[in-house]
Amino acid sequence: MPDSGYILDAKSVVKRFGGLTAVNRVDFEMERGRIYSIIGPNGAGKTTFFNTISGLYKPEEGSILFNGKPIQGMAPEKITTLRVARTFQNIRLFGSMTVIENILVGAHTRLKQSAIDTLLRSKAFKEEEHKAEKRAEEIMEYVGLRGVGNELAASLPYGGQRRVEIARALASEPVLLLLDEPTAGMNPSESEDAMHLFRRIRDELGVTILLIEHDMKVVMSISERITVMDHGEKIAEGTPIEIASNPRVIEAYLGRGATSGEGAGSAASLSKLSNKGGEA
Repeated sequence: MPDSGYILDAKSVVKRFGGLTAVNRVDFEMERGRIYSIIGPNGAGKTTFFNTISGLYKPEEGSILFNGKPIQGMAPEKITTLRVARTFQNIRLFGSMTVIENILVGAHTRLKQSAIDTLLRSKAFKEEEHKAEKRAEEIMEYVGLRGVGNELAASLPYGGQRRVEIARALASEPVLLLLDEPTAGMNPSESEDAMHLFRRIRDELGVTILLIEHDMKVVMSISERITVMDHGEKIAEGTPIEIASNPRVIEAYLGRGATSGEGAGSAASLSKLSNKGGEA
């Protein structure tokens, strides 16, 4: 299959659970070095689609190319070694481990020493371990976690735990980062800081970012392109301004009648969000 030139290129992806089709023939492409968002009402199939990309689910139909190579059905750890990383909607940290230990877990796919070197704690192993710890400290500082490396991950406030997840993902040195509701539970100030961090990750580290997010202000402020899903299908795609004024999107979020006179106020509120953010 020829390389499309996209970092991620999904065609006609289908994922079923028994008689339920959670993702129905979804096409999706991503250009490198951009921030994309997938939005939609609860149950739209967003996270299920994420899971087909990251290898947690094997799609029944369709293809998913990462840098021109098929990854559909590939095991999650294999996809991670290709430099795709993700976070989860529900925080999945090792709460009884320290912050730095959690980040080092993310670095394991980049370590090169053999099991024998690890068991014998060879000189090469110790050197690599030292470099990994130093890199983990650099990542902690980068995401705003300086000085908390020896604290238990579970002891951090919610926003801090989200940052640990992002730091752990960055430790695997991704070129594509999948963020599932990364600002969920954050206050407005924390969300602003998170948006700034995402832009830095794209601009300074060259990482392409795909996020699922329910906070429309975040989506409209940071996204260069938005895909909208509803009932497992892609119903719209475009820039924030295009999405905010799309009748099918407004109906999916606000219900029938939202594009008529009775829902004009709500539709206008959705549209205004596209003008609140700066440059993505």
